[in-house]
Amino acid sequence: MTEYFLTVPHDTATEPTMESMAEMDPVEMEALIARVDGFNTALKDAGAFRYAGGLHPPSTAKTVEVTSGETVVRDEPFVQAKEYVGGFWVIDVADLDAALTWAGQASEVLGIRIEVREMQ
Repeated sequence: MTEYFLTVPHDTATEPTMESMAEMDPVEMEALIARVDGFNTALKDAGAFRYAGGLHPPSTAKTVEVTSGETVVRDEPFVQAKEYVGGFWVIDVADLDAALTWAGQASEVLGIRIEVREMQ
């Protein structure tokens, strides 16, 4: 079995926040959560689920660097980008084809593209 990292990209220009998420139609939000829960259950039932999570947007990031013994903490992401990872799954499946099948299902559930990368 091989672990794969499925990432959920977001656009920096429309960076979701807790406030903007609270403004979503509650019925739509509930339906989205139910679809993701169903997908996670299918992964678990197949023995493929390892871990999943959502990430706060890059505007909340801290970057830590230690140079010459001095620790510097910056209130910024390590890279400025048009898009960023907003969430992810780590799955353990037989091969790339299986990972791509799960990614297709995740894409359908979320209505966005999903990036697939093999873990080292």
